[in-house]
Amino acid sequence: MSNFEYSISEFTTIVNGRLFEGTTKQNKISDILIDSRRLITAKQCVFFSLVSKRNNGHKYIDELYKKGLRHFVVSKLPDNPEKFNKANFILVENTLAALQSLSAYRRKQFDIPVIGITGSNGKTIVKEWLYQLLNDDKNVIRSPKSYNSQIGVPLSVWQMNASHDIGIFEAGISEADEMERLQSIIQPNVGIFTNVGHAHDEGFINHQQKAGEKLKLFTKVDTLVYCVDHSIIHGVIIRSGILENVKPFTWSTKTEANLFISKIEKESQGAKILGKCKEEEKEIFIPFTDNASIENAIHCWAVMLHLGYGMDLIPERMKRLNPIAMRLELKEGINNCSIINDSYNSDINSIRIALDFLALQKQHKNKTLILSDILQSGRNEVELYDYINDLLLNNQVKKIIGIGPSISGQSERFSIEKYFYPSTEDFLHKHPFAGFNNESILLKGARVFEFEQISKALQQKAHETVLEINLNSVVHNLNYYRTSLKNPQTKIMAMVKAFSYGSGSFEIANLLQYHNINYLTVAYTDEGVELCKAGIKTPIMVMNPDAQGFDAMIKHNLEPEIYSFRILDLLGKSIRKNIIPDNKPIKIHIKLDTGMHRLGFNESELDELIRRLKTNKSLYVQSIFSHLAASENPEHDDFTRLQIKRFKTMSDKIISAADDHPILLHILNSAGINRFPEAQFDMVRLGIGMYGVALNPNDQNSLENVTTLKSSISQIKHIKAKETIGYNRSGKAKKDMSIAIIPVGYADGLSRMLGNGIGKLFINGKIAPFIGDISMDMCMVDVTKIPAKEGDEVIIFGEEYPISEIAKDMQTIPYEILTSISRRVKRIYFQE
Repeated sequence: MSNFEYSISEFTTIVNGRLFEGTTKQNKISDILIDSRRLITAKQCVFFSLVSKRNNGHKYIDELYKKGLRHFVVSKLPDNPEKFNKANFILVENTLAALQSLSAYRRKQFDIPVIGITGSNGKTIVKEWLYQLLNDDKNVIRSPKSYNSQIGVPLSVWQMNASHDIGIFEAGISEADEMERLQSIIQPNVGIFTNVGHAHDEGFINHQQKAGEKLKLFTKVDTLVYCVDHSIIHGVIIRSGILENVKPFTWSTKTEANLFISKIEKESQGAKILGKCKEEEKEIFIPFTDNASIENAIHCWAVMLHLGYGMDLIPERMKRLNPIAMRLELKEGINNCSIINDSYNSDINSIRIALDFLALQKQHKNKTLILSDILQSGRNEVELYDYINDLLLNNQVKKIIGIGPSISGQSERFSIEKYFYPSTEDFLHKHPFAGFNNESILLKGARVFEFEQISKALQQKAHETVLEINLNSVVHNLNYYRTSLKNPQTKIMAMVKAFSYGSGSFEIANLLQYHNINYLTVAYTDEGVELCKAGIKTPIMVMNPDAQGFDAMIKHNLEPEIYSFRILDLLGKSIRKNIIPDNKPIKIHIKLDTGMHRLGFNESELDELIRRLKTNKSLYVQSIFSHLAASENPEHDDFTRLQIKRFKTMSDKIISAADDHPILLHILNSAGINRFPEAQFDMVRLGIGMYGVALNPNDQNSLENVTTLKSSISQIKHIKAKETIGYNRSGKAKKDMSIAIIPVGYADGLSRMLGNGIGKLFINGKIAPFIGDISMDMCMVDVTKIPAKEGDEVIIFGEEYPISEIAKDMQTIPYEILTSISRRVKRIYFQE
């Protein structure tokens, strides 16, 4: 939805490519695509076949061609061009560079103010707050979410069109020599340098180098906004000589600046900030008290002053600043629904992103969008809501509920099941909530429509203790292990057994399927059946098949692990019972015992196993695997290598006897992938490493935390010296103290071993040790030296207190903790 059309020849020139023309009559391009899963309409769309360490877009040309796409930017022509005779191929040296060149060209078509933002922290908040402050009187184009990378920036700038009055784009880098490319795309004339911190430290020698690289975004701006109190930034700017050609607009709490902040006063509801600019002194109030928000707000204040907004108008808008929801959240809803809450804005770009997330959800057949008026889109309403209808159709959304006078007035534009209400209040009072049943519901509302009321009404009422699962981190960890594979063709089997290590089975399986995982593994048949019913199509191996489960396995095309002759015989009986034809054999996975001495065939049993497999044409050996006993422990590396050697010998014997098809081999778990790369074979099995836990320090440093168990303070009590606390009077106050009662106990998975000072929680960044016994539903902690109040957030484990540390306190392993979190603890899935 770009408002611009390019002829195929003009487009080819812009990206500096060579055109190989097909027979298609489509010769216009108005939309771009980089992800084959996100195709909305093939007409006038071009696919950039991006190549990365983990993927190659050229693999998806065939799929897109079958869907009607006819324009492709490639760095290599297909081997069989006759198969794509209708397609136009634009051959370039580098497809990412071509995408960046296209967006840089697009940027040059518009002579409007463009603000470029960089820094280690605060980029997205400053961008979104500037949008809130400016959109009353300007049509603002901005980066969706945190699209600030080498790919995200060109996609953001591509959205510019003639209706926009101002652009705001953020730029992030992770290593040297990246910012020049982003500068050429954004071409900002106003710059904001927020700060320099530890993010991406590994890509730079020191913070001075990092600041210098980020400064390259501003080499051609007219004005640069920054805080002179940041000594590293200020020093780099002065030494660079950039101020010879760039006008600074500075602010400071310490020294003379364009905006001097003389006083910051924090109150219970927010912060008062007193500032002086051009001899005019003014106070603003923001509804935030944390230091990061105060810094971000002052950056915005400085930009508004530079843009010519008066000191009388700015305070009025500043006090209306809203928190920025940096993530999509997936929660359990009423009547077996799933609720996706992304209700802080409803611009077109964020709607597309949210619909992509909705498309991941396969657990419900029906999908519903609750959408408010789309404010300041820059398009006439007929065109706008026609486009939204197309988005919904292409994403297989079955129902829309529109809220607001604008969308209600365009109800005829929608061709799916539809309901419309003039306001949120009207919807809450009149819509039959019992009608929501077994569906995924996406909430997308502009802030003024207060969709948080709808979210609250639709959510399943639950316990204050929640387990948050960061889906971005799951993907990061998956990709870390993907890049660790010596051969890109090596497959990955992901463990989603035991409720995905406590993280939720179908939610994680949906995500992994979307990211093209090759195999999923569950422990029991019923887990696999549930995934199939939730729409999972990825092959699933069942590790512990049983006699009662084989019929269901056959019905749902699940693939059993075969580890003994008894299990093989039971499967054979079920195959005969279900009358399985020889031309549709059951895929099985053979488990070998190479020294773990748990499940698996011994070497002495191989001859009989081979004989049985050869005579049973209803079986198809999909893989052969074994389990390492101590892959994470260097003390046992000799034994691990012995297991690998045994596995190769045993599997070779089976494969040599079954020469009719290739058989996958796999023995490595998460810990073994990097420690024994020579044994990666055809597939590796990724388990707890995907959830952010590694026993190898090198792996752990590269992984991101996935799960955070958190609660809140129910009550604070002041206890006199010598009084006792909890059951058995086991907690004793040695002196006057304050305790906080937290609604989490051993029924939620919090071990009683942590009681009486052995374990701890984190409240407001401070350690709060347990006092007294852990009860079934609650626990008590010492907050005597912690500034805490009722309702404050409590971290049981997470980023600041890793699960590996709480495991040490409990004298157990992270696996046990994750899988022990009770189902009554609400899971909240989020994506940045």
